[in-house]
Amino acid sequence: MTIYQGSVTTIVASSAEMAQLILQKHDADMSGRIIPDAITTLEHPSHSMAWLHAGEEWRLIRRVLATFLTNTHKLDSLCELRHGVMVQMVQHVKKYCILGEQRVEIAKLAFTTALNQMSNTCFSTNVDEYNYQDTGGFKNSVANIMETAMIFNVADYFPLLKAFDPQRLRPMANAAYGCLEGLCDKYIYQRLQHRENKSPRHGDLLDSLIDFSEENESDFTLKHIQVLLVELFLAGSETSTNTTEWAMTELILHPDKMTKLRNEIAESVSQKGRIEESELLRLPYLQAVVKETMRLHLAVPFLLPHKTETNVKLKGYEIPKNTQVLVNAWAIARDLDSWENPTKDNIFLIFRLVRGRRMCPGIPLAHRVVSLMIASLVYHFEWKLPHDMNPKEHDMTERFGLTLARAVPLVAVPISL
Repeated sequence: MTIYQGSVTTIVASSAEMAQLILQKHDADMSGRIIPDAITTLEHPSHSMAWLHAGEEWRLIRRVLATFLTNTHKLDSLCELRHGVMVQMVQHVKKYCILGEQRVEIAKLAFTTALNQMSNTCFSTNVDEYNYQDTGGFKNSVANIMETAMIFNVADYFPLLKAFDPQRLRPMANAAYGCLEGLCDKYIYQRLQHRENKSPRHGDLLDSLIDFSEENESDFTLKHIQVLLVELFLAGSETSTNTTEWAMTELILHPDKMTKLRNEIAESVSQKGRIEESELLRLPYLQAVVKETMRLHLAVPFLLPHKTETNVKLKGYEIPKNTQVLVNAWAIARDLDSWENPTKDNIFLIFRLVRGRRMCPGIPLAHRVVSLMIASLVYHFEWKLPHDMNPKEHDMTERFGLTLARAVPLVAVPISL
């Protein structure tokens, strides 16, 4: 499909075959990015793995991330930090159970947990509290950036309007990013002061990034660290929250599946004494639930837009240079021609859709965080809809944007087991 919007030509791939051609066979020629006008006045895109040209600087940042965060050994070494956050989440939900028939908004619960999972990985500390009204912290900053990113900007499609910024999105983006960058800077400079005082190391991601920066100062600066931290919080909180909320929605609406999952987790706990992240990755039914949720409710339904770096021949068509390319992963996941049974095949490997040089490097971490959240919520609690609502009446409307969220947040009542 070809769409013409102002001066921008966009092609949309809605089949697995076309997605494979774009993301794999022609990956090098179609891996560019069109930087949104709202963030063009920021330094962020020039140091950002999401927006940089896939050149040497981009490869260095990905290598740093793979070395210090997303490889299996590093993820395993930081698992106790993630377990600690999950214990806090469970204790918080148990307070609702004691009060009786208290409703929990799953997205808010998961968002705070995902933020603290990431902050403990990066800074060895929590950055949010479950009952805290965050007005200038990480939660509000991330939410403001995501809200700004979802606004349709006419200046992106009509270049003459860029000089005027008619929707005043640049000041909004500057304020939103500036707040989150400032918060990350605070932790960076606290850690630098910590080192000057010869205090003990934390051994977290920030320590590793600063070490690497000191050894490679000309190639990897403190600005790179700041931008990388910002991207980790943006990518790691919203997507994990949405996936967890959708998974819990499907399980609450299908109590037999929740029981089957709880029994699988209980068997693992009886052997190990507690929920172990390493064991969760080997539980087939839990992983089927996670993958099926990702298939039905893909966190980023169109992935991030690509751009052709040169003229590309694709299935007999000539795709001009600088054409925007969207992969409709949401449609592909439901395509009868792509999958034998797209509505029931819960062993679907969603990663086939997102391979390529622009594949999100944080997927291994997100996979662990989501698995741990779902397992903890299912094992420790029974869940029901408020006011004995009939599951058939539950609103499953999706809210499309950069990420795929529920239009109506999931609210459920926990019962401690």
